[in-house]
Amino acid sequence: MISIALIGSTGSIGRQVCNVVRRYPDRFRLSALVARRNKELFFEQISEFRPARAVLTERGVIAGMPTAPDGVFLAEGEEDALKCVEDCDVAFVAASGFAGLKYSLKAIACGKKLALANKETLVCGGELVMREAARRGVDLVPVDSEHSALWQALHFDRRAPFEQLILTASGGPFYGKTREELRNVTVEDTLRHPTWQMGAKITVDSATLLNKGFEVIEARWLYDASFSKIRTVVQPTSIVHSMVAFADGSVLAQMSYPTMEVPIQLALTYPERLPAGLNIPDFAALGDIRFLPLERKAFPCYDLALTAGEQGDNYPCALNAAGEEAVGAFLRRQIGFTQIAEVIEEVLSRTERARADDYESLCGVDRRAREEAVKIIGNAQ
Repeated sequence: MISIALIGSTGSIGRQVCNVVRRYPDRFRLSALVARRNKELFFEQISEFRPARAVLTERGVIAGMPTAPDGVFLAEGEEDALKCVEDCDVAFVAASGFAGLKYSLKAIACGKKLALANKETLVCGGELVMREAARRGVDLVPVDSEHSALWQALHFDRRAPFEQLILTASGGPFYGKTREELRNVTVEDTLRHPTWQMGAKITVDSATLLNKGFEVIEARWLYDASFSKIRTVVQPTSIVHSMVAFADGSVLAQMSYPTMEVPIQLALTYPERLPAGLNIPDFAALGDIRFLPLERKAFPCYDLALTAGEQGDNYPCALNAAGEEAVGAFLRRQIGFTQIAEVIEEVLSRTERARADDYESLCGVDRRAREEAVKIIGNAQ
């Protein structure tokens, strides 16, 4: 029986982790659940799974909740939330945003296996996280569909040799549109992703291609890869999740219908593969599986991310902070779609290079970049 501390239990990934636990209750149990503020769903989860610890990080939200079931310690605040990863076999970090980094670092400090579904952990703190994971011998397992695909093609060995890592992108809802056409797209248009059902933030990041830029930075750290060995192509049906090219010219791809439950489940069961309630693709019915070029001119967030990743130091952390603020402003209809990239570019231009290889320094970078982004957004309205 493997015990899991699930950070971000009420989000899209968290809910699907719960599905895996329901599918295999003889193999997994949720020892702790952490969420931000969705108390209605959170209470349903703790009533079903009866974790030893259940914590809502936003203070004051717990008021008015029913009494926790017997045996469940119910609390609020980040201090109690961080304790959740101390007593588990696997810390499954599915929280979104910069906030997820501290849980990843805490899990590593406790020597726990880390199932990582939080992009910002490696985008913002890749150097720090990989250094500490290596020092403590922590098993870090990728959960993103693209990175799980690469990991599978490398036979579950992130240190295996390769020639190229080839990430695939769906192209999002706006593939083929010009920069001028994108100026007038709405929030509703942006959230209609053609192949994936995800949270609002990551859906917007997918539409701008910022998310794909983040994945390039993640790949740099997960597979100790130079940026020159990482490629991105568009695969509109999201059947091919990513590919690895090897020295002999062969390429291995991981394919399935688009769902996160395969990489989520595999992060918990590898090297064993168990049924995940998913059909094998009917390739005759699918017909052509096309690959198309990335339209970088219309979607500058991708190149902004690559530039920040190549610059290193504090720039990727500033990139993420600016992106979080800009996307939030877009979802609140304070700025337009194309202004997301403009805000990020301006914040990065105002960022001065500095070392950021400890958590406190990264928090400072995050705070300053957010302050700059808020100013820029305010001036743009």
